[in-house]
Amino acid sequence: MSESESKSESEKWKDINKSKEERPKVQEYKNWKELPPIPISFAIDASIGRTGDWRTFRPIILEGCNKCGICWMYCPEGIIKKNEEGEFEIDYVFCKGCGICAKECPTDNIKMVRESDIEDD
Repeated sequence: MSESESKSESEKWKDINKSKEERPKVQEYKNWKELPPIPISFAIDASIGRTGDWRTFRPIILEGCNKCGICWMYCPEGIIKKNEEGEFEIDYVFCKGCGICAKECPTDNIKMVRESDIEDD
C-alpha cells in the first residue's frame, strides 16, 4: 500500500492545502484517485511568457465597489486579491480578460475595457 493510499481524507486535504512555499512546483499523480478534491490553480509565468500579454479586454474595478468579494470568488485564474486597505486588485500580468468577474459583479462596478484604449502609466 502506497503512502497516498494509507492517508485519511483529512490528511490528504492538509497536503493539498499547504502554503504556496511548501507545495512542490510540479504535482504528479499516478491516477485520478490521487487528484485533489477541488481544482486548484495558481498564476505562474508560463513557458512562453506571461499570460496577460495577449489579453484583448482588461477588467477595471470602478469606484463604488462594495468589496463583496464575488469577483475574487468567481475568478478562474485566482488573480484577484484583497490589498491591505480591503480593496480588491487584479494582477494584470496573469489576467486573461475572460470577463467573468465583470459578469458576476452584483453592483456592475467592474468594466471590461479594450486593451488598445488603455494608456500606459
